Amino acid sequence: MAAAALPHSHPRLRLPLHTPSPASRRRHRSLLRIPSFVAVSRLQNPTTATHPVLPPPAPPPSAALLAAESASLAPRREPRFPGSLSSPTSPAGSASASAGLSEAEDAVLRRALQVRRAVAAEALVATLGGGKIGGLTYIKNLTARMGPFVDRVVVEAAAMRRDHPDLAHMSFNARAKAYIQESGLVELVKWFKHNSMTYPQIAKVVCACSGDLGKVRRMIKWLRSIYVKGDFLGRVLANGGSFLNQSFEELEEIIGYLESLGVRRDWIGYVVSRCPQLLSLSMDELETRVRFYRDLGMDEKDFGTMVYDYPRVLGFLSLEEMNSKVQYLKEFGLSAQELGKLLAFKPQLMACSIEERWKPLVKYLYHLNISRDGMKRMLMVQPTIFCLDLETVIVPKVQFLMDIGVRSDAIGNVLVKFPPVLTYSLYKKIRPVVIFLLTKGGVKQDDIGKVIALDPQLLGCSIAHKLEVSVKYFRSLGIYHFVLGQMIADFPTLLRYNVDILRPKYQYLRRVMVRPLKDLIEFPRFFSYSLEDRIEPRHQTLVANRVNMKLRYMLSGSDEEFAQRVREAVERRARFEARKACPETFSGSSETSRETEATVASACQDNIEVVD
Repeated sequence: MAAAALPHSHPRLRLPLHTPSPASRRRHRSLLRIPSFVAVSRLQNPTTATHPVLPPPAPPPSAALLAAESASLAPRREPRFPGSLSSPTSPAGSASASAGLSEAEDAVLRRALQVRRAVAAEALVATLGGGKIGGLTYIKNLTARMGPFVDRVVVEAAAMRRDHPDLAHMSFNARAKAYIQESGLVELVKWFKHNSMTYPQIAKVVCACSGDLGKVRRMIKWLRSIYVKGDFLGRVLANGGSFLNQSFEELEEIIGYLESLGVRRDWIGYVVSRCPQLLSLSMDELETRVRFYRDLGMDEKDFGTMVYDYPRVLGFLSLEEMNSKVQYLKEFGLSAQELGKLLAFKPQLMACSIEERWKPLVKYLYHLNISRDGMKRMLMVQPTIFCLDLETVIVPKVQFLMDIGVRSDAIGNVLVKFPPVLTYSLYKKIRPVVIFLLTKGGVKQDDIGKVIALDPQLLGCSIAHKLEVSVKYFRSLGIYHFVLGQMIADFPTLLRYNVDILRPKYQYLRRVMVRPLKDLIEFPRFFSYSLEDRIEPRHQTLVANRVNMKLRYMLSGSDEEFAQRVREAVERRARFEARKACPETFSGSSETSRETEATVASACQDNIEVVD
């Protein structure tokens, strides 16, 4: 090239054609060392300076750079709202404005917006870090979830340059920090963290208030006025949905309506803490849900108690789901009034799934030969059963009852007779009772299934306060261990009676009736009869008629059957006395004694003893 050609006066380098020796190599290096004054002289004398090699020409500018340059030279346009970004327009650029931004301009603006958001996020991290909110990782995780608030910082920081001329000279970073400090975010985050709120919950509350943190403070004050405790304030704010956007007048209207339905004022805080979605409902929707339950026959007392026990029954479920569950429960034969009482007693039923919880349970109970009426009784007595998991809770207990000897055809009767057995812990309640009956109760392994089938209520008794006390009392009467086991096998309810009720009956048997302990062992059901209404009147009848019977025939049956037994015993005694009064009937005293022995033997065979 001509620009790169050397002048004629420029010294040319002559390369040797042979390999230089070491001496010539050293001489060549010395020639290359040019003194500094020679270089200075060359700079001062342009005739002796070398011509530099020119760089290659620069590439043409890209379309993005051209768009950015044209955008920077374009006149400024007033934003539509504080912080908005719009494409520049020329004075007569209405046509170009309607055409919109080009792809290059849009990319530049997006890049600028990303830079602003990154700067605002860094300012937020720095401000929270300066406020000693927590560690750097905690602050970064919190900031990453506060995207809407970061956008709010970008908008407000841009608006501060226009609305506050005294801050116009400040950088965007400084204005973003100033806005974050003015919003009071640092103090609010500290309060949230003090009330055990996680950083996702804190970010959710801050983003839900649309940047108005002052309203969050006012909402906290209002929640405290309705007795929401400090531990639940954060949860209510985080899980309350859109109630932060409602006015305080609407919230007070909801609270007043709940109080008129039987929910006491001091219950409101507990109700709102467990179901903050109630505050997000409109009055029309709330009235529709209340009318749904009131149509089932609930009064104000039952409705208020139901809402207190399980607030989600009113504010969490959809109306379609509520209707489907009520219709399914009615298939068990429940009337509307019975269903209303059932839901008032156990509103947690409305939270159970029909397909995942109820239908598999009904199919399993039907497999155990439990009829619809039996399922209805189980539902009315212990509705918690329909809230339990089938595979992990109910099936293991049924299998355990079968393993201890309860017959498969009797399992259904056991569950219908005592439904709460399915709600007890297998390893903390049921198995310990069975082990106690086998060891200290004296029940044989072959009889334990029979005992549980006859009286499954034993599985619900306390070992320390009921069963062990009863066993000690019977052992104190002189009953042997294995004999007590036989008595329990004959009458399992024996262990469920209170000792204070057993003691006067036993004293009456031994002191007034003068019966031996053997009679009690043969008929342990003696303790099941009332002392004043059954034992004393019938004993007095026997004494008045000079008749003695075994306890089994004395106490069992109705009053008419007992009177018939007494008349028959009196007639037999009269016939016996008539034969004894006629000497001609008997040949001698020996024959009379044999006749008497025969009469007594026949009376003994009839379990009736004649008293002379």
